[in-house]
Amino acid sequence: MADEYQRINKALIKIYNGILWVEEKELCKSTFSDLTIKELHAIDAISMYDHQTVSQVAKKLHLTPGTMTAMTDRLIRKGYVERRRDAEDRRIIRLYLTKKGRVLYRAHRAFHNMMVKSFLKDMDDQELKIINKAIVNLEDFLDEHS
Repeated sequence: MADEYQRINKALIKIYNGILWVEEKELCKSTFSDLTIKELHAIDAISMYDHQTVSQVAKKLHLTPGTMTAMTDRLIRKGYVERRRDAEDRRIIRLYLTKKGRVLYRAHRAFHNMMVKSFLKDMDDQELKIINKAIVNLEDFLDEHS
């Protein structure tokens, strides 16, 4: 059992690093090469639908509001994000993706969809349930420690 734990641990590390490496490599050779990987993930966290505040996005990304504000300023200067006052409560400022930001968001989501399809290829229902249970366990662990 210890050998399997070690193999799984090494595989998770390799997968995590591999995903970041592929994303960064693809980002560098794309039309979005002006972004860092952290900015890409901020755009993903802002999303096209939720129109969150800087504090809400910061919490999702485990960043301080000050760090997220500085990143938001950079994303605005680069043309990916804009700030808008909330229609109902003008004191609240929400983040929106620009057209350029939405294009990147969709491309990043498409990459993740391809990756998940590849990961789950040729698995039967029982295997999918086991994978799902393992992922829920990992999410629970991360939630407990964040």
